[in-house]
Amino acid sequence: MARRKSRASRLRLLGALVLLALLAAGWAWWSLHHWRPGRADFPVQGIEVGSDDGAVDWRAAKAIGASFAYLDASASAFARDPAFVKNLEDARSARLQVGAVHKYDPCQPAEKQAANFVTVVPRDRTMLPPAVDLDLLAEDCPIRISDAAVTSELMTFLNQIETHTGKPTILKISSSFEKRYHLAAKIDRNLWLVRTRLSPDYAGRPWMLWTANQMLDSEASDGALRWVVVGK
Repeated sequence: MARRKSRASRLRLLGALVLLALLAAGWAWWSLHHWRPGRADFPVQGIEVGSDDGAVDWRAAKAIGASFAYLDASASAFARDPAFVKNLEDARSARLQVGAVHKYDPCQPAEKQAANFVTVVPRDRTMLPPAVDLDLLAEDCPIRISDAAVTSELMTFLNQIETHTGKPTILKISSSFEKRYHLAAKIDRNLWLVRTRLSPDYAGRPWMLWTANQMLDSEASDGALRWVVVGK
C-alpha cells in the first residue's frame, strides 16, 4: 500500500512538472511572437512586408507603432513581388514612409538585377533609401563565382540602383552571408542586420536597421510580420 501511494505521488509530481513545462513553453512562444523592442531604446520602428506575408492592414500597422515600411520589390534578374505596387500605395495612404528591397542573387549579372529593380521601383526622392537583401550564397551557382567577383558585381549593382534612386543603398546582410564574404568591412554602406530578440553584432560595426522579430503576431496581418527598428 505504501509503495502504491509513493508511486502515485511520484506520478502526480511528474504530471505537475510536465504541466509547468508546457505552460512555460506556451508562454515563451507567446512572448516571442508578440515581442517588440521598447520605445525608450528604439523610438522609430517599422515593418518589412512582401506578398508572402499576406494582406496587411496598414492603418492597424501604423496604430501598433510602425512609422515606416520596407517593401519587397524585386529579386534576382527577373522576379518581382506581385504585391509591391499595392503595398506601396496602401502604405503611403496610411502615411507610412516607404522603401524598397531587392533580394540579391550572386548567380545573376548585376546589370540584369539592377534593370529589374529600376523597372519595378519608381524614381521617387521621397522614398526611403533602397535596401539590398544579401542572404543567398554563390556556392549554389551553376558556374563558380569567386569571392572577389561577388563583391565586384555587388558594387556594380549598388552603383546602378543608386543612380536611379539618388540615395546610398542599405545592406541587409544575413549572418551567414557576412560570415562567408565579410562585406561589412569592405563596402561603406549603412547596415541592416537580422536576429530575433537579441541585438545583432555579427557585422563588427554598428547597424542602422535591425529586424528584431521575424515572426511578430499582430492585428495588422493574418500572417507574421517582420518588425524592424532604427538604431540610435
